[in-house]
Amino acid sequence: MKTLDFSKSVYELTQEYPEVVEIMASLGFTDITKKAMLMSVGRVMTIPKGAKMKGIAMESIVEAFGSKGFQCVNSGMRECVSADASNTTAITQSHNNAIGENRTEQLKAYLRRLGEGEDLECVRKDFAEKFSDVDAHEIMDAEQQLMAEGTPLEEVQRLCDVHSALFHGATSCETHSAPEDGNKFTALMLAGIEGHPLHTFTKENEAIQAELDKWKESKDFETFRRLRDVSIHYAKKGDLLYPLLKVKYDITGPQNVMWTVDDEIRDEMGALVSEKLKVKSEEWLTRAEAVLQRAEEMIYKETNILFPICAEHFTDEEWRGIYRDSKDYAPCLGVANGEWKTENGEQADATANSQFSTLNSQLDEVRMPGGHLTLPQLTALLNTIPMEISFVDADNINRFFNEGPKVFKRPGMAIDREVFSCHPPKVEPMVRSIIDSFRNGKADRVPVWMDKGGRTMLVQYMAVRDAAGSYLGTVELVQDMEFAREHFAK
Repeated sequence: MKTLDFSKSVYELTQEYPEVVEIMASLGFTDITKKAMLMSVGRVMTIPKGAKMKGIAMESIVEAFGSKGFQCVNSGMRECVSADASNTTAITQSHNNAIGENRTEQLKAYLRRLGEGEDLECVRKDFAEKFSDVDAHEIMDAEQQLMAEGTPLEEVQRLCDVHSALFHGATSCETHSAPEDGNKFTALMLAGIEGHPLHTFTKENEAIQAELDKWKESKDFETFRRLRDVSIHYAKKGDLLYPLLKVKYDITGPQNVMWTVDDEIRDEMGALVSEKLKVKSEEWLTRAEAVLQRAEEMIYKETNILFPICAEHFTDEEWRGIYRDSKDYAPCLGVANGEWKTENGEQADATANSQFSTLNSQLDEVRMPGGHLTLPQLTALLNTIPMEISFVDADNINRFFNEGPKVFKRPGMAIDREVFSCHPPKVEPMVRSIIDSFRNGKADRVPVWMDKGGRTMLVQYMAVRDAAGSYLGTVELVQDMEFAREHFAK
């Protein structure tokens, strides 16, 4: 028999026995088939550690390799496998589930104590005695369950920063030099791939932290002003990460809590920049210190909670979509998107672009009562109109965005998603109200004037109806009105 030493790394075992890849993939270790994962994570990951992270019983693994002629050693269990291994696995899984539920209840109890006003350090002391580590999902599950049980969203949002302070130094990725948390490990691996979205997000956070450190030293207004670039970083999270977690994976914690905190940080920093003349005042400095502390806490939450959860769930195709859409955003503190290439050396978005070009070439003309246009003509026409155009159908689903630079970003991944998922929690009620008024025939048009980046913008929401007056959807038109103001100011 061939001897398989489980104390060796997965990479070493696959080099010694190439068939290990196929056997492990059949057991559920599907990432082993990805060369990048095998060459990076595989070099430091062992099969027992991977089994623990995946929740796969070692008995099943030893049995599978045994059926292929392998003798397994250093597996952390008796080398023989009992005949009722499947029953043992089921019992073990049930036990693990019960432990998980109990841990979640304990976490909720700590969070409730904070909500009732108990001192953070007192709660942290009790927490440290019973929790040697905590997983990102456990934190998110506890907060989501609190909201499901009736804790007001505003209360969870208010305590968001206190929650992360409680978990400092206790997350599984901080308590192990070689992280047991597979999701965190995967996030670190993805962050190491040049051009990958997590690589860019991580570099942005490093740049933000560097500016925060400068602020602590100097309290310089220009440093504070530069830090407003966090709004770009937060906008990308809000457009590209939060909605996908909510719509595809039913993970609403980041959507409901972090997104609102992002907006509060951005708004407070904007208000403080506009109050530059008060920069020397004690009140201004107190507010500035508080909001920058929240921004620093957000870096922690992204690294230890948000990014590992995204790494666990998002598929390669979804990451490629995020990569494509992120190109529409300005650099944050000088950090621009790198070029992400796949294992075969192609651009990560090359396949999608090729498929779109093929689809275009297969379509003929679009015929309408007013005439007919080829698809390239219609596309170019809609992109030439000096407005940002979005159409949401009668079922509240995003169906079309025109292309080109936009003040309000429209990620391609948002197409075919419900429109409400694309808006922060504080804005969603207003969007619902406008669309309901159109659907019920109470309104046909809602104009909103606003200042955006120092420019006057007109956002018009208009009901789209057929000849019989039936509601077909809503169109949003965004127009830069600076030209009109300049014309009438002459």
